[in-house]
Amino acid sequence: MSSPSGRNLHVSTTVILSALMVLIGAGLVVRTLTLGGGLFSIGVIMGALFVAAGLGRLWVAMRGAK
Repeated sequence: MSSPSGRNLHVSTTVILSALMVLIGAGLVVRTLTLGGGLFSIGVIMGALFVAAGLGRLWVAMRGAK
């Protein structure tokens, strides 16, 4: 088993990287739409998937931290 401080580090790192995934995904969506991409362009789809993955990871990390 890992030490409690190691567990806290793991949760903190997961939260930070997940938030970064959400920001990158939102940036992809905004950038694609401002450059004239349509709703079903690859940038919007990939951005939405990044946001969904980041939010899912955040949800699991917060739920497991209780």
